[in-house]
Amino acid sequence: MILPPRSPLTTTLRPLCLTRGRSRATGFTIAETMLAALVMALGIATALTALQYGLRATDTARNMTLAGQIMQSEIEILRLQNWSQISALPESGTVDPAATITTGYGTALDTALSTIAGRFQVTRTVEDISGRTDIKLITLHVRWSGVDGRSHQLTYQTRYARNGLADYFYVAH
Repeated sequence: MILPPRSPLTTTLRPLCLTRGRSRATGFTIAETMLAALVMALGIATALTALQYGLRATDTARNMTLAGQIMQSEIEILRLQNWSQISALPESGTVDPAATITTGYGTALDTALSTIAGRFQVTRTVEDISGRTDIKLITLHVRWSGVDGRSHQLTYQTRYARNGLADYFYVAH
């Protein structure tokens, strides 16, 4: 049997595994597989670390918002008092945040609010401003521990003046 001569086109289209003299195994080497596994492990570790930092930042932001709301509530309570009540406040003391953030009806919401507010420690200082007997400097410090155990603090200062806006409402004009 005589075969027709092969054209160059047919030899180039034949698969590599069928060519004579060249038997090449296809696939990845162990080094390539190990390198790919290392890159994937690095990617997963980086993603987990970024997730931790993100959750920590979210917890800090939420607690900072709650601390700001606790301070705002306490400041609003102080602004409703007249000068003699402000003057009678002790120089330093603690404030129960569960007492300032409440609906006042003893509902399940109040229980949840008390639990959340219990994580915060609030201190209040009332000082005289040097040279001014008619102005008090009121400072609120709120401290809490984050989800990672780190301590955080937020501070708010305001001034309360005798015969100011609050005293206007208490004095008969």
